[in-house]
Amino acid sequence: MAKSAGLAASPLIHSECAINDSTLQRVGAIVHLDSVSRSFGPVVALDRVSLTIERGEIFGIIGRSGAGKSTLIRTINALERIDAGRIVVDGRELSLLDEHELNGVRRNIGMIFQHFNLLSTKTVFGNVELPLKLAGRTHRDRKLAVYRLLDLVGLREKADVCPAKLSGGQKQRVGIARALVAGPALLLSDEATSALDPETTLSILRLLKELNRTLGVTIVLITHEMSVIREICDRVAVLDHGRIVEQGPVWQVFAHPHAELTRRLLRTVRPPLPEALQQSLENEPLPGGRALLRVGGSEFDQYSAVLTALAEPRWQAQIVHAEVDRVQGRPVGTVTFSVRYRGGEPQRALCALLQRQSADVEVLGYVAG
Repeated sequence: MAKSAGLAASPLIHSECAINDSTLQRVGAIVHLDSVSRSFGPVVALDRVSLTIERGEIFGIIGRSGAGKSTLIRTINALERIDAGRIVVDGRELSLLDEHELNGVRRNIGMIFQHFNLLSTKTVFGNVELPLKLAGRTHRDRKLAVYRLLDLVGLREKADVCPAKLSGGQKQRVGIARALVAGPALLLSDEATSALDPETTLSILRLLKELNRTLGVTIVLITHEMSVIREICDRVAVLDHGRIVEQGPVWQVFAHPHAELTRRLLRTVRPPLPEALQQSLENEPLPGGRALLRVGGSEFDQYSAVLTALAEPRWQAQIVHAEVDRVQGRPVGTVTFSVRYRGGEPQRALCALLQRQSADVEVLGYVAG
């Protein structure tokens, strides 16, 4: 859902270079894609992609390498022309704009990158100042705006330092400050934490979340890591071979994944099954064996109903693994059961029974009895 924001579409700097901290409700879509397609020769990068990004939210786009994520983000800032469909950014349809008008749209969009893209010959101050210099801002305005952003990202004391003397996390903070210094309404992040260690990644994600809250900037975040989505995003779209196969609030996608790709991505953030169980897992049923079912949900009363259903003697159910997490303040968890396998039909009946309890059910495989 969209959030209350500290800023409207106005830039971070004006004649006095002060940020407007008054609470301002931001409503409506800032980005809308309608059946967007883009191909490169025989390769289809985007295939009829439709999504809406609300003002003030953090929207994640996740997928494997080659899924079309970077192409998608480049269409939003009009660095990549589309073959079909419509893209509307901040109320303006990009295909109807000439290059001069597109440059105006791009000035309201900030961008941060995986490899920072800092100028090695300029100091931290010089790197952050550059967009304002190119925009023709006065020296006084530039100085006040740059130091304001360096304060926000915690690097004021590094203003006169060159990038070579910074850590990876500090370089990314400089990149974030540079992307935001001109006051964009929209910030695009293309795998911005992929080159960082886990601890630094977490600090950068928390910084982005704080800047989203403080400045009201909408963030579109491209990643291949589900842990990033869980930490920071309000909603997520799952991209697979150029198509969106699933989208929704993060807690909902975690609790009730529908696409097989989403299930596989979620395995990276869920505690693994015990190693002995993983090694004995088979893809096909074993005579007299047991089926392993992972049952997920988002509310505790669902688990009560699931446990009641599985308590029936005919299933001979045994709990082998369980975990509960909180995603966006909601309890989201999974319980893995082994049940006696007596052929496909009883198993299908059990899955249907659990699904009627609003639980998400996944057959992980089969083990010996």
